[in-house]
Parts: sequence; C-alpha cells; structure tokens
Amino acid sequence: MRTRRARRQPMPLSNDTDGLRRRALVQALACAPLAAAGLARAQPAPFPSRPVKLLSGATAGSASDVIARAVGEKLQAEFGVPVVIENRAGASGALAVQATLAAPGDGHTILVYTAAHTVVPLISKVGWDPVKDFSAVAPLAVVPNVLVVAPAKGWRSVRDLVEAARARPGALNYASVGIGTATWMSAEKFKAAVGIDALHVPYKGSPEAIAETMAGRVDYFFAPLVSALPQIKAGKLQALALGTPKRSQQLPDVPTLGESGIAGADYLFWIGMLVPSRTPRELVQKIHAATSRALQAPEVRERYAGLGAEPLALAPEQFDALIREEMVANAAIVRAAGIKPE
Repeated sequence: MRTRRARRQPMPLSNDTDGLRRRALVQALACAPLAAAGLARAQPAPFPSRPVKLLSGATAGSASDVIARAVGEKLQAEFGVPVVIENRAGASGALAVQATLAAPGDGHTILVYTAAHTVVPLISKVGWDPVKDFSAVAPLAVVPNVLVVAPAKGWRSVRDLVEAARARPGALNYASVGIGTATWMSAEKFKAAVGIDALHVPYKGSPEAIAETMAGRVDYFFAPLVSALPQIKAGKLQALALGTPKRSQQLPDVPTLGESGIAGADYLFWIGMLVPSRTPRELVQKIHAATSRALQAPEVRERYAGLGAEPLALAPEQFDALIREEMVANAAIVRAAGIKPE
C-alpha cells in the first residue's frame, strides 16, 4: 500500500525587521563619509577667495583698459579682495580671450573685451565661439568712436575728407587697432557708406594709432573718444564727426556722421565683461550685481562723463542676446568687406 508523503511546508519569511533596520543603518553609516566627501567636492569654492583678475585685450591707455581700471577700483571694494588689471594686447584681443578660456571658470578671471568679440571669430579661425564658449556678465560702457585727422591735413569736415579720398582713389589710408575691432568696423562701414577706397594700416592699440594720426603718417582714424579726447581738446587732433546717433557732451560742436549727411555708418562700440560659459550661473549673477553697483558709484559716473563714455544697463541674458544679434549683423559687414576667415 502506497503511503502518502507529507507535503513540505514552505519556510516562513523572516520577520526580523529590527535586524534589517540595524543592517541598513550600518551600511548607511559606512557610506556616509564617502557621500560627505563627494558633496564637499561638488560644492564650489567661495567667491572671491583670492584676487580677481580683469584681463584686457588692449594696451594700457586704450578705451577698454581705461574703463576696466575705472570699474576695477570699485569692484575691489565690492569684492573685498584685490582686483588686478592685466593687459594681454595683440591679435585683436584674441590673446586675452585665450587666456580667459584657459583659466578656471570660477569667476576669478574675467575678460574685459569690446564689440570685437562679435567680429574676430568671423574673420579669423580662432577656435572658440563667442556665444557657446562665453557667458556675458555686464556691459561696462558704450564709447563713441570719433573720426579724427591731423590738423595739418587741412580737412575741417567729413565732406573735405571724402572729396580728398575720391580725388585720389586708393591713395589715402586709415588706422585701426586691428581687423575686427570697433575702430576697423567703423572705418569699413564709413567706406561703404561714402563709396571710397582707402588703405588699412593696423596698430597694436589706440595710443599708437592716435600718435601716427597726429603725426600725419595715416590720414584718418575712427578713434575711441575715451582715448582721443585729450588730444582733441589740446588741438593735436581735428575731430570731424562722431560715429554715434547723438552728439557727445564732451564735444558738443562736433556733428554726428548722420548730421554730416552720411547714413548707415554708425557703429555701437561697447566694452563689457565676460566669463567662460562653464562658470556657474549664480556666480555670473553675483558678479553682475557687484558690477552694477560699481557702475552706479558717483566716482565712476564722473569718470565716465570726463571720458565721453556712457553706461549701458543690461542683464546678463540681455547682453547675451545683444551679442547673438551682433554676430548676424556683423557677418554682413565682413562679407561686404571681402574678408574671409584665415
């Protein structure tokens, strides 16, 4: 007779919840030091924790250098650490741009650049993108360019200069601080607007170009008003017109290009601060806020007035948008000048 085997009962599930909690707690405590170390690594260093460097792509005495020093003095008080202005002139500011990109994106290295930021990559194979690789922090100033000549040339108006250029096509020359700079862009827009041909003579910085213009070795120069104003007031340079929509309080008797009958030749020459795009957004906002307070200081406003410069109030996002728009507009100017990236 076949006997029936007893059915094996399943083993009961463990009900040791206290043991499970103890093991989970032990594992959590073991992992806590590692998690804390990882969190410490992820936290950015406090800003500022050392001197802040403003890298200027221009020579000492140039417009962006003068503006950087005026604002840098107030930023030093805002940050509570030294703010050092370092000039990396050459290659239309490209040397300063490269040095900024090579620095850590921690806010301690800030690029002070001009509107050339939106032009140089259109004419040179620089290896960076003004929009993707940089975050705009704050515009510092708008500086009018003024068309100047040596008094000995005998030209007292824009019409005089244009007539001289048309009488001898290709014989006149003009100074700039390099292809892609605001001084070059102003001259190219002027040439296209009046239909003249002139030889381009680049210099390392505005002081050098101004000196050559005063000496008469170059015929004209769209100089930053910040740099040229002392020589104009001293009678060493003849100001023919301003490349802005309105006159300057510093030169109330000098007409604009528009008032001189030249349409479509205005050029916005801004000076601003930028950082690598990898810089944390909250840090960009912090530097922007400090810069905005610095620009409101009476000493800075007085300094600007004496230089013929004007502040330009834009949030970082608005400044980024301006740069994107200028990239499109300037590409058309570069194409018209026949310049191809090299």
